Amino acid sequence: MNFQNAYEDSIRAEAYAGLEFSGCYYLAYRDLPDIIRRHVHGSRALDFGCGTGRPSRFLKHLGFEVAGVDIAKNMVSIAKKADPKGDYYVIRDGQLAGLEKESFDLVQAIFTFDNIPHVDRRMNLMNQLKSMLKPDGVILLLDATPEIYFHEWTFFSTRDFPENREKMSGEKVKIIITDTDDPRPVEDIIWCDSDYQDLFRRTGLRLIASYEPLGRRDEPIDWVNETEIAPWIIYVLRNSE
Repeated sequence: MNFQNAYEDSIRAEAYAGLEFSGCYYLAYRDLPDIIRRHVHGSRALDFGCGTGRPSRFLKHLGFEVAGVDIAKNMVSIAKKADPKGDYYVIRDGQLAGLEKESFDLVQAIFTFDNIPHVDRRMNLMNQLKSMLKPDGVILLLDATPEIYFHEWTFFSTRDFPENREKMSGEKVKIIITDTDDPRPVEDIIWCDSDYQDLFRRTGLRLIASYEPLGRRDEPIDWVNETEIAPWIIYVLRNSE
């Protein structure tokens, strides 16, 4: 399968940088402080797939010492401009070489695995991320549920892509971010919960908890389907070995 990470595009990177924590992205991040406080002990974090630095800055505001890494040079450049004192690094695709193993209390990957095709690549990366953890460290994955590609959302649209409903785990799907100046559809990789669970087992990770945040009617956001259907899933993992 030929898959191109959309965020390596400079125009896409600039558009994405302005989204911050509104709409569906607010819902993705809303519960993370409580989840992190519940499961993470320590203050050193690796933000894998840091993009334009939004998730890294989020962790810094929670008191973490953060290293952000990404394969997209344009995204990392924007992250450094937004946070000149932050630690952001461009890494080779599929490689975490140069990072100290067993040195992080938290390894975070937000929306990252939505852009990683092929189960063997996912297994390779999960094994590398696991090697970054301290003995009591935690991996936190936040990714799209399959349902995000079948419905309409605050700032997301899939109505032009009914073929998404026929896609199997590991196949390409399309979605439009409606709150940017870039109208081009984004290609993601759909992945089902059962396949994530299998990935965790095969890489020696133990699922501690999972969360599917829903919008609340008392929130000042005009939710579309978010109060009934979860667009995101959050996995909390530890090394089982």
